[in-house]
Amino acid sequence: MSDVASLVEPHIPALRRYAWALLRDDHAADDLVQDCLERAVRRWHLRRRDGNVRAWLFAILHNQFVSGHRQRRRRGVAVPLDDATAAAALYATAGADDPELGVVCRDVLDGLAALSEEQRAVILLIAVEDLSYDEAARVLGVPIGTVMSRLSRGRDRLRSYVDGETDPRVRLRRVK
Repeated sequence: MSDVASLVEPHIPALRRYAWALLRDDHAADDLVQDCLERAVRRWHLRRRDGNVRAWLFAILHNQFVSGHRQRRRRGVAVPLDDATAAAALYATAGADDPELGVVCRDVLDGLAALSEEQRAVILLIAVEDLSYDEAARVLGVPIGTVMSRLSRGRDRLRSYVDGETDPRVRLRRVK
């Protein structure tokens, strides 16, 4: 075990830097490095004796990141309990005086949740946060034309969802 520690320990700061660059979150980066090191220790017997330990560790870390990213995309976005409580309060408040308004608010929030991350981000930045197209483009790091395109497609899909026409994730083409 001391052999493992002496070969792995010098690489931990570099692994930590890479994990932070991928995730931009201290706690998530620490968790990713921890998972990487745990996997490396468990599978130490599988590594190539003549191989580069540093490259092997970085490959494990990167693969753990990609797997976690895919898993998060499949599961959806986790909402902290405080945010879920606030959303429930919004539903209740909106529907208290006007039940129809409560249904519309729920449909809009559900439609936003069903949009792609890119479209949701643009709609929220422009419609909710009141940023200009140029400011939203700078925030997202995309050209202004991309912002306008995502906003247009996102609004169309959200409108279709609220009108009950279709799920915004499914877009069928009409053939004339």
